[in-house]
Formats: sequence, structure tokens, C-alpha cells
Amino acid sequence: MDLQTLKKSVYEFALECGMKPRNPRKEDNSSRICTSSFEDPRGYNSVTRDNTEGDGALYFGFIRPEESASGSYRDLSLVFLPSNDGKICVVSLGIGTDGLDNDMRIATLPGTRRLFMRLRGSKRKTFFKNDFSDTNNPSDDLFKELSDTSLNIDRYKNFLPASEIVDFNTTSDEEGLSRLKSWVATYATFRNWPTQVQRNKLKKFLPKNTSERLSCDRIYSILKKNRFIVLEGAPGTGKTYNALKIASTYFKDKVQFEQFHAETTYSDFVWGIRPKLDNESIGYKSNDGVLLRAIDTAKNTEDDVLLIIDEINRANLSNVLGPVFYLFEKDSENRNFELKIGDKTIKALPKNLYVIATMNTADRSLAVVDFALRRRFTWLTLRPHKMEFATDSDKKFHDEDFESISSIFEKYANDNELNLQPGHSYFITDADSAEEHMKDRLRYELMPLIKEYLNEGYLSEARDEFSNYFYQRIGVNMYE
Repeated sequence: MDLQTLKKSVYEFALECGMKPRNPRKEDNSSRICTSSFEDPRGYNSVTRDNTEGDGALYFGFIRPEESASGSYRDLSLVFLPSNDGKICVVSLGIGTDGLDNDMRIATLPGTRRLFMRLRGSKRKTFFKNDFSDTNNPSDDLFKELSDTSLNIDRYKNFLPASEIVDFNTTSDEEGLSRLKSWVATYATFRNWPTQVQRNKLKKFLPKNTSERLSCDRIYSILKKNRFIVLEGAPGTGKTYNALKIASTYFKDKVQFEQFHAETTYSDFVWGIRPKLDNESIGYKSNDGVLLRAIDTAKNTEDDVLLIIDEINRANLSNVLGPVFYLFEKDSENRNFELKIGDKTIKALPKNLYVIATMNTADRSLAVVDFALRRRFTWLTLRPHKMEFATDSDKKFHDEDFESISSIFEKYANDNELNLQPGHSYFITDADSAEEHMKDRLRYELMPLIKEYLNEGYLSEARDEFSNYFYQRIGVNMYE
């Protein structure tokens, strides 16, 4: 693809994305031809830069409307650095040599990096810094393979926190241009260029969220392979629901269930001695816990047996598991050590015994799960996701409320805080009086939960957006 075609294609697609260009040298003309914009009353939302005609490094791209079309600048730009012949193009987020200024806050938000990180792909040559405001460290890992000296990357590489090399020598013009367009569409979303109509048209160019939505069938297939799994996630993501659905679908009546709590002990879960009253005398009897009962069931049947441990991190796991911790090894049948538990000797858990544990990632008061237990289990994170119900269903999923809460978490939550996002079950109500039910859910369940997160210091930068959302939605102030 030649350089002029490349520039024209990118520029025209930016217009389709809602970009309204301003050339400061022709501001009177631009103000007459541009339509009104929520971002700027003068009607533009970007300055276009082009240095592909003169001497020096070639580049073109888009920056904030208050910046100059030439010279040094501040803030985050979207910059294209092509080779002389247009056969290679580096597309990047660019930090101005004068710093970030107005963009410092948004550049350091977790959601900004998360948005652009979705541009990664197995066949794409990309590089992303952990800190998008970093200008001290170069992006050498990506650019060291560039042999075309006309790109002049060396002078900019400290200022390119997110980049991709698009090589038209090894990919078709259509595919290469599609990759460049995905950057333009992402930057347009970041800058809030497009109208709602334009957003719908851009969806095919925006990278998808690659986090896996785990169905019951998928969870079951992983369980069959790994035997011991933990379903972790925030409240409402379906941890217990999925465990019980798998139990009823695949294990029928061969299921044992135990919910851990702060007072759960070894004698409750594994084995202990209980007092036995006989007239006026007191004796003691052996008592098998749920684990031994599950083991016995598995030994006496050819069918698969399931043990569900709900809220596994609510108990002190070292005290509850004791020596049986050793048994939770996928290859434990190859070991010669035997455990004496009550009147039973156990070398390994039966191969037809499976374990599903659930863990609430939002409750920070719970016990910490150590690395040894993590190694013995397979960990599956359940994320909030949209639900669909038939039009004649007695249930309704409130898409707009789900999207509003999700977008705030997506923008402000770091990786750990993302595990606090309320699950999809919070947004399911009876179809009858659905709006009234959802408002009650927001006021008496979701708002107190979010307020508790904020009071604990989580998502502190999102306080205003959450407050505005709840007030606009249900007319209630989060804080008096």
C-alpha cells in the first residue's frame, strides 16, 4: 500500500468514527463546516497532524483539539509512523514530548490500558507498557526487529506506550488496513468521538473482550480433566448456581454438599469424635465428616461422585483440612504414604471423586488461600455477563443498568478490584413490575454494596461517577 493511500484510508475512516478535524491555520473555515459537538462548542474534537511531505521523520495522526498542528505538544495522541514506501506502518499511542498535562489522569486509569490491550492478537506484533504515562523506558522489545531506517523510531520510542507494527509485506492490504482501523476505532472510543449510530457501525472494528464466559458444560469438561476445581468470583456471578446445576445434570444423587464458615473444623469436614448420651452415662462415638462420606460413596459405586464445598475460604483451611491436604493431588495414587483417619486407612482419593469449591472474591475478611492449595486445585473465575431471556419469560435482565455499572468498573477498577464487580444475578428481576423491582435492587442492594467498596478504599476515583449514576437512576444521594 502506498503512503498516500494509507493516509487517505486512515483519515476517511477517522471521519466515519466521528472525528471532527480542526486545522488552526484555517479555523474560520473549519468552524463553518463542522457540526456541533458535545466535547467542544466550536465543533471539533481533534487536530490532525501530518509530517509526511517534508524532511525528517514521517508521521501523521490525531491529538486533542487545543493542541497545535505542529511543534511540541502534550497529552495522548494517536500517531502513525510509516516507512517511506508505506509498506510498514507503526501505529501507536503517543505521549507528547511536553508530557501528558490534561491527559495524565485518564492515561493512568486501568480502563485506558485495558481498552487498548484488547488490540493484542496472536498474529499481531504489539507492545504495551504497564504504565501508559512512562516516558523513561523505551519500547525496545517491539522495535528492535525493525530494519527499515526510514521509520526513525529511535527518537520516539520512549513516548510510545502502546504500539503495533503493521507490515504490508507479510499481510494483505485489507488485513493490514483493518488492523490500523481497529486502533482508530479504539482511540475514537477513548476520545468519545462517535455518536451512538457511529458506535454501532464501528463494533466490527473494535476488539472484543477476550475474557472467557464459562458455561456449565465448559466447567464440567474442566472438572472431568482436573478433578478438583474452585469457582471464584464476586457475589451474583453464579458460583453456587453453576456448582448445583452441574451436580443435578451430571452426578444425579451422588452428591455431597458442605458450606464452610468460620467455625468449621476438621471434625466437621473429615472425621472426629462426638459425645454419645446413653441414659445417665456419657460415651463417645466416631463421626465421619462429609469428606469421608464422599470417599465411601465413591468407593462403593462405579458412578462419579461430586463433593461441593461452598464458600471454601470462610474457614481456616489449614485447621479444617489437616493431614488430608496431602490427598488433594491429581497423581496421589502414585504415592506410597497412607493416612490413618479414624478407623480408615487412605492412600488416595478415589478417581471417581470430584470436588467443586466456590470462593467469594469480594469478601476481603475471609481467610487467605495459600499457594499450596492453589497448586492442587484448578481455579476458574466467573465474570459478570449479560443474560438473555425470551420475551415471554417471567424474568427480565436489565441491560442498561448492567452496562452502566460495568462501564464504571471497566474504567476505574484495577485487576483486583475488577473481581468486586457485582454479578449478573443482581440485574435479573421478575418481568412483572420489573422497573420497580430493579429500582429497589439498586437502592437497597447495589448502592450499599458499592458504598461499602468505596468506604473500604476500593475504586476511589469512581466515587463521583457512581454517585451521579445512582442519583440519576433512582433519585437518591449516595452521600448526604
